Amino acid sequence: QVQLVESGGGLVQAGGSLRLSCAASGRTFSSYTMGWFRQAPGNEREFVAAISWAHGTAVNADSVKGRFTISRDNAKNTLFLQMNSLKPDDTAVYYCAAVAFGPVNPFTREERYTYWGQGTQVTVTS
Repeated sequence: QVQLVESGGGLVQAGGSLRLSCAASGRTFSSYTMGWFRQAPGNEREFVAAISWAHGTAVNADSVKGRFTISRDNAKNTLFLQMNSLKPDDTAVYYCAAVAFGPVNPFTREERYTYWGQGTQVTVTS
């Protein structure tokens, strides 16, 4: 069982930056593939970024490539999402997700993930 708690969301102007964190409970964080997803009002939840458990392979959605960076600190059981050059279209509730193990290239589909956090709101104003 893994519990996930996101933090770091907030209100920021377009072009600004935010760093999201996801604190995970348990002693086997390093064995989990981790992902970030987001859901804007009226939209379905969508993939943002993911990082594998074994080699730290990262993948990003095309919409955030070059702007967002996913990383993890296994010693601190924490997942991060550094978001730069934010746009109003990035406004959403951001969720972190976890699944035990997984392939070298991490899952990008939400149904592959077992555990979810409660989400943190990110609002980008123009």
